[in-house]
Amino acid sequence: MGRAALLGFLIGTVLMTVLIAAGVSTSDPDPRGVAELFGVFIASTIFGVVMGGLPGTLVGLVVGAVRRRGRPGLPPPPHLSHPLPPPPPRANDRWSAMVGRCELSVQRVRAAVTTVPPSPARDWLERIAAQFDGELPGVRRIADLGRALAADQNHPVAHRLAAAVRDFTAFEDEVGRVALQVLDRPTLDAVRTHLEVLEQQLPHLGAV
Repeated sequence: MGRAALLGFLIGTVLMTVLIAAGVSTSDPDPRGVAELFGVFIASTIFGVVMGGLPGTLVGLVVGAVRRRGRPGLPPPPHLSHPLPPPPPRANDRWSAMVGRCELSVQRVRAAVTTVPPSPARDWLERIAAQFDGELPGVRRIADLGRALAADQNHPVAHRLAAAVRDFTAFEDEVGRVALQVLDRPTLDAVRTHLEVLEQQLPHLGAV
């Protein structure tokens, strides 16, 4: 119930109760007992609710509806959230392409190692693959240097990164060859020499 309807209910009830009580008291001037007066008050209140409160409520509802209809609509709240800035564009140049080729070699080496059954030879291969993965930061640093210098294809930095791509690709092939040897002869003694040679062929760019 709105405030206007509640106010109309109270006003209508009080007015009707007072009028009924006054009419009863003036129509019969004889003194009455306390109990009889209390009964008259209760009856007047009930009748006042029915005859005055309900019409007053209806009037209050009508008044409230008219007031709400005449009130202008409130503007929507402002949008407080701020959109996040777009991520910086990723470099898409020949430096990134060469780094991506080295990353692909690392991924293929990891995948090749997972095809080997669990064994000490596979554990050795996993250590070699982890060392190979650790050479990627050196590749990225060479690419960052070449990008910062805007070096052309004849610059020593470009030659160094091209050599890294060749080394990574060749090492990927060697891992595949050794993994095949492990599949054929899974014992460590049978492939120990292959693993030792493979570990010596790891590219070393960490000092760049």
